[in-house]
Amino acid sequence: MLVAAAVCPAPPLLVPEVAAGAAAELGAARTACSDALAVLAASRPDLLVVVGAAAEDAAGTYPEGSPGSFRPFGVAADVRLGSGAEPEAAVPERPLPAPLAVGAWLLARARWGAAPLEGLAVAETLETADCLAAGRGLAARADRVALLVMGDGSACRTLKAPGYLDERAAGFDAAAARALADADPAALAALDAGLAHELLAAGRAPWQVLAGAAEGAGLAGRLLYEDAPYGVGYFVAAWS
Repeated sequence: MLVAAAVCPAPPLLVPEVAAGAAAELGAARTACSDALAVLAASRPDLLVVVGAAAEDAAGTYPEGSPGSFRPFGVAADVRLGSGAEPEAAVPERPLPAPLAVGAWLLARARWGAAPLEGLAVAETLETADCLAAGRGLAARADRVALLVMGDGSACRTLKAPGYLDERAAGFDAAAARALADADPAALAALDAGLAHELLAAGRAPWQVLAGAAEGAGLAGRLLYEDAPYGVGYFVAAWS
């Protein structure tokens, strides 16, 4: 069953080498992510799964040791998902999608060693029912499962946002923030997938995987960070 979850934003800008001169702008978000990961470690999980959104051709599972890179973002920095305990020959050639690569970077920064881990990339367009089913499957994987859920809110919060300003964005993000703060699976499941797509909210599918995993778990939540520094909703939450 699910015993803990951390929800973190997934922009590569979270990695200081990628952000370069703007690295300080997300300093508070990094600190909150560290605090959320500490909650995961304290839960003593048997398995940690990093969940993030991806294009359909990159969806699927990624074993511990899978490689990722921030070279597509102009930085000669590489990561691996976990310690790389799997033999090199067993590591797939396909790279981690960006949200999972950011998750791998956060885990390396925290020197994660509390449990074996793997990654799950879900298609951004995955239907809510399928997200919930995937989450239920994850929760059944071990007696004590933890999730690191990587995803952003709307990318339409300001005129300079990637998706320009959409008046619906603030309300969508407020609903997501309440659901994350309250550890409310039903409220996460109720987020409108079509609206999320229109608002470029890439976190919707991973959050709804979390909703499925958390059904009946009775977890309590804390919202550790909420902001939209680049016109994109970023949230950090810890459930335990």
